Order: sequence, then structure tokens, then C-alpha cells
Amino acid sequence: MAFVLAGLSGFSLPAAAQVYDPYYDDYGPGTESFRDEFGNIVTVDSYGRVIAVERPAERPRRGQRDRGPSGPVVLEGRVGEVPPGLDDYASPADIYDYRDAPVDSQPLPPPGAWDQAGLPDQGTTGSISPGDGSQAYPAPGGGLEGQTMIESNPAPKVAGPTGKNAKAEIAALQVLLDRAGASPGVIDGRMGGNVDKAVAAYKEMTGRSIDATNAQSLMEELMATGGPAIVTYEITNEDVGGPYVAAIPEDYAHKAALPAMSYERVTEMLAERFHMDEAYLKEINPGADFTRPGTQIKVVATGDNVTGVEVARIVADKGREQVRAYDATGRLVAAYPSSIGSTSTPSPSGTVEVARIAFDPNYTYNPKINFKQGDNDKILTIPPGPNGPVGTIWIALSKPTYGIHGTPEPSKIGKTNSHGCVRLTNWDATELAKLVKPGVTVEFID
Repeated sequence: MAFVLAGLSGFSLPAAAQVYDPYYDDYGPGTESFRDEFGNIVTVDSYGRVIAVERPAERPRRGQRDRGPSGPVVLEGRVGEVPPGLDDYASPADIYDYRDAPVDSQPLPPPGAWDQAGLPDQGTTGSISPGDGSQAYPAPGGGLEGQTMIESNPAPKVAGPTGKNAKAEIAALQVLLDRAGASPGVIDGRMGGNVDKAVAAYKEMTGRSIDATNAQSLMEELMATGGPAIVTYEITNEDVGGPYVAAIPEDYAHKAALPAMSYERVTEMLAERFHMDEAYLKEINPGADFTRPGTQIKVVATGDNVTGVEVARIVADKGREQVRAYDATGRLVAAYPSSIGSTSTPSPSGTVEVARIAFDPNYTYNPKINFKQGDNDKILTIPPGPNGPVGTIWIALSKPTYGIHGTPEPSKIGKTNSHGCVRLTNWDATELAKLVKPGVTVEFID
């Protein structure tokens, strides 16, 4: 994916900064040939796109890279390079490993373990005591949840890149914002409200504006904040091994019977790990076999999570559908697109507090205090997992049944309504959960 900077005469990117752009037509000088796993001799141009395929009868040589049957599957960058900050978000022993977790509940670390992790000490579990309305999760049924969101106080619209390389340049802008702590939500190469609000937050954080139409400026800022927007990643045995579930059922009784609300497929897991829209991950890796260990793919390099700050105040901006976190001096340290309530189940007003924080929570469905889902009339415990009703994080608020939490559908954040609570992507909710403690104020504004 060649991150070609349109309109920069006499300016060329270093090879490591190039990314794949399926809409760019000028092949440019230089070609390279290699043999793929099927014995085909594939010739690519200097941007990594296939320009010729020869199909000899001989077998491929040992030691060559795994490559898909077509498309630029072998990508630029160091093989196996992990973007900065990945270990902070989802290492194999982090919140997405369920192999050693009990089915019906997932306790948080014992007292003292939180101090070692730099997190607030919580002696509670992620599950909810049946019938205890003060700690119940919100009811995610009925109403207008899922309808297109209309913001009453949208951020100023940002002019984005245009032309054949626009999608690659927009993705680079999204990576830059993500690195700065002004999350654009899923990285998908598209302009929109989530990018607009992230750019506004970036300006509040840094005092500087971003000219999204200036490709050279974007590239220089990327190089100053961690390098190219796209790096090469090699799929591992652990990535392919999961665990995964065949499908996430709609019925809550069927959900409760699963060992975990795990990912359904490798691409879903990788997209979330790298803060990407799943469709966009597939788009920039045409022909890639995501189920084969050793396959090299292109992913975005989002950078490190926000650390080293202590959030003193959270603003849940209902008019902008954004959560903003401030330190004790009033400085904006992080911002996230969110889905906050709906017309049928509005979110709270006024100021509440963070009551507790649960990592990897399970979900207790109680029809007496939640809602009626299908034919279920008994209390059900839905196990933890990124595809659970509240994702991988539950930040309980002092107002009963309300909280800030993750989601199984990150691409809908900031775009469709939720049921009263505050939804973030799982990665944004994880970052925020590590920055807050019980007692932090949460102010809902219109």
C-alpha cells in the first residue's frame, strides 16, 4: 500500500513509509520477482502491487515466504515487527486469553496485584449480583439502539485528502490522531464525524491544527511520532489458534452456554488488536491467508497507549458523542468517540462518579431488573470476552445500572445509538480504565 503523497514535486518517501493504495495507477520504476507458495513467479512494482504472474510447473523452493495466490501479500517493513504499544493493549496473557478462565465468572486480580499493574485496587469481580440493582449492567434491549446517530453539537468538519491516494492518507491521519491520544475510533481510511471530533481534540491537546490535505505534513508528523503508519506483521500460531467461537448467537441462553464470548475469526481479532475496521484490514491485504501462520500482512502502527497521567475528570459529551478525559490541572489527556444513550433510553444528566472498574467482566442477565430477551425468564451469566454485551471493560458509575464500557461492534461507535450507557471501542475503554480510579467525576453534558 503505497502512501504516495500527491502533489509533492521532488519529494519522495523512504521505502519504509510506503503503504498500499489500490487506487494508484502509476507503477513507477523498479520491479521485484519472487516465487509464491504455489510455485507462481510473481512480479511486483516498486509499490508492492502485482504486475505479472507466471505459472511454471516446478515446485517452490524451501525457505521462501508464504504468499497468497494473488495480490501484494508480501509487504514492506521488517517481518514480525509489532507496532509500538501493542503489548500494552493485548498481549497473549492480557484480557483476551480465556483458556484458563472459568466459564461462569471472571474474578479480577487479588488485592495488591493491581498495584503491580499500576491499576486501582479493586476487590470485586466483573459479574453482578443477581437482583442488586445498584451494580447491574444496563439493559441492552429494545428502543432505538442501533439507529443512526445525529449529533446536536458536532465538531467542525475537517477537509480531508482527495484524489487517488485519499484513502491511504486518511488512514495515516487516523493513525496520527490515535498516537496522540485523540482516538478516531476504528481506522478505516474514511473521513467523518469521528475524525472531525478527534481533530478538534488534537487541537485542544496540542494547540496545533492538522491540515489533513497536506500529505507532506502528515508524513513528517508520522515520522516524528513513531514512524510509518503501516508496518508488516507476521501472523503467529497463537493468532491462528485462538480460541475462537464459530458464531455469537443472538439468544442470551445460547450466549451463556459458550465457554467465552471470544472472537469469531482471526481477522476480527487482528482488526481489534490494531484498532482497524475489519473490512479495511482485508482491503489492504488482498489475497492474504489470515489463517496461515507465517503470512505477512500490513497493519497500522498506532503507537503507545496514554500512560503516566491520572485522570481527575471525565466529560461525556452527548451532543458530540465523545468522551474526554482531563487531568487535575484541566488539561485534556485523552479523547474517544462514543455512543451515548438514545432517545428511548437516554443517558444520565449532571455529574456522577466512577464507582468501580472491572476488566474482562462477565454479564449477568436478570429479566427482573434488565429486560425480556426472547423466551428467557431466568437469570443467566454470559461469560467474558470481546464479543460480550459490554465488551472487555466495565467502568461502573455511581448512578445505578449505568457505566462506561466496551463493545462487540467497534465500527458502530459514534455512529449508532446505545442504550443509555457510554460505549467505547474495547481498546479505548481499556486505555481509559487504566487511567481512572473510583471517585473520578463523570460529567454528562448536552
